[in-house]
Amino acid sequence: LNMKLSWLLIWAEILFMNPVTADCNVTSQIVICEESGKNLHTIPTNICQNVTKLSLKNNKITLNDTDKKVLQRLTNLTELYLNENRIIVLYNNSFCKLTKLTILDISNNHITMVHKAAFAGLNHLSKLNLFCNNITQLDSDVFTSLKSLTVLNLQDNLLKSFHIKSSCKLIKIILAGNPWNCSCDLLDLQKWLTTSNVTMENENNTVCAFPNTQKIISIRTAVIQTTDCDFKKDSFETTVTSTSSNKLKSIAFLTSLASTNVTGNNGTHAVLPLLGKSWTFLVGVLGFVLSTTLLIFTAIKCPTWYRYLISYSHRRLEENDPEMFEQEFSADVNSFPTVSGTNNEHSIVIFERIHAFVPEEDGFIEDKYIDTDGISEES
Repeated sequence: LNMKLSWLLIWAEILFMNPVTADCNVTSQIVICEESGKNLHTIPTNICQNVTKLSLKNNKITLNDTDKKVLQRLTNLTELYLNENRIIVLYNNSFCKLTKLTILDISNNHITMVHKAAFAGLNHLSKLNLFCNNITQLDSDVFTSLKSLTVLNLQDNLLKSFHIKSSCKLIKIILAGNPWNCSCDLLDLQKWLTTSNVTMENENNTVCAFPNTQKIISIRTAVIQTTDCDFKKDSFETTVTSTSSNKLKSIAFLTSLASTNVTGNNGTHAVLPLLGKSWTFLVGVLGFVLSTTLLIFTAIKCPTWYRYLISYSHRRLEENDPEMFEQEFSADVNSFPTVSGTNNEHSIVIFERIHAFVPEEDGFIEDKYIDTDGISEES
């Protein structure tokens, strides 16, 4: 009984340390897990971590973040089959921890975009299958990190052109079934196919889709007018150069205008923001210039307006205010020095002379603080 219990504990420990699923076969150093056709939406998390060959074809896997985390734990993988799933985008670092992977099959999916670093870390990958997807464009650096890549299958996609670096040491490439445009954009691929030692499989079906005159001609032997390419390239560069020059001139004009306005008014230099290529920066600079000019103008004019308003202290005389008139009259009479020998008649004459200069119809009175000494002496 004790022996049976011991064996039971040993088997339990083995199963716990190596949770191999029922579909995984262990033979010597090879662990093969078959998870095909199980209607899986994600990669199972209970897959043996020592698996070397994993087949997940004919499922509904999208290769989301959870799937990528599961794959990162399977560092011993040498073959991975994800064909016939529902993958749409290959994001950066999707297989970054699979440094021992040699075969990757992602055919028969719905891939429309492959990010630049999608295959980063696959240093030993020798065979990559992207057959039957919806890829329309591939960056020239997508396969640069794959130093060991020898076989590349891009058949039956939507590629019209393809730029590949000369550093790629491919032995076989499959490009049939794409709508190739045999124009200037295909010139780099054509040169690489003719100068490298690569074998283009199914070359007879790798033909031009455009122009119509070369629909049955292989892309390797299609005639591409290099003179037209040079002309288009020069024309494109001239257009880009002239456009950039006009933008730079506009930016320089706005910058100098802003600096002149700010420096000329308050003697300080404004720190302008760095301008980019977007038109929003131009709008921002224009708004900055207008607002700065308005602020400076307001700062200069406000003191003048303030002094003008504060100095205006006259008040309109009301015509039907007899008491004020009597007060003003008595103040004018009393303000003169008393002179001996003068009578009331003489005072009346002086008053009439003084007030003879005051307009009768303007509605205003004279200021109380006018010096009356000179007027008295004159009289």
